[in-house]
Amino acid sequence: MKPKRIDAIGPEKLGVSLAASMLEQTSVYRAWQLPFANQKFAPVLAHNRLPSVRRVLDVACGPGTNTGHFANADYLGIDFNEHYIRDARRRFRRNFEVADARSYAARSSDRFDFILVNSFLHHLDTNDVRAVLLNLRSMLTPDGHIHILEPELPERPLIAHLLARWDRGKFVRPFEKWVEIFDDLFERVVFEPYRLTGMGFTLWRMLYFKGRARA
Repeated sequence: MKPKRIDAIGPEKLGVSLAASMLEQTSVYRAWQLPFANQKFAPVLAHNRLPSVRRVLDVACGPGTNTGHFANADYLGIDFNEHYIRDARRRFRRNFEVADARSYAARSSDRFDFILVNSFLHHLDTNDVRAVLLNLRSMLTPDGHIHILEPELPERPLIAHLLARWDRGKFVRPFEKWVEIFDDLFERVVFEPYRLTGMGFTLWRMLYFKGRARA
């Protein structure tokens, strides 16, 4: 079988492939996230008192993008990427582990009152999303909440659509689909759409979900 010519792949797929490869490099990933990290995290700050958080599980934590928000909490970040974890340990001197969120387990005495899932689930198909969320639900304390930040798939192929694809996410979903998945597993506390902007344009359409474990 002959390899595909680059000009036969198509510019969008080629751009997605190149972006995915580059974002595996820790320095590139950090530079990609830096301009939007505060905007992306803003709903979490608006709806929660982080100084009162006791124990945090930061799922798919990357190179520690959100670690600084939890200086007063018992913090654990997990990610499947060894390079990200190594960089996070070096920079923050906090607890980080290489782990798969579908199978990571915590003892009943080590459950979390704050579980953060920041821009991770759009990399997974629906079966894996459910497996991850079911596992995380089992690690919440009775008074704990899960906090999920995800891009929303726009109805029209705008720049937000392309940027979401470049973030390596093959499973960016419309708002209604995220509603269906989250409400099936958690009792909704907050479900808020919002936008990430730059230079006067909407770059990403996002949503923030805060929920309690359903009985």
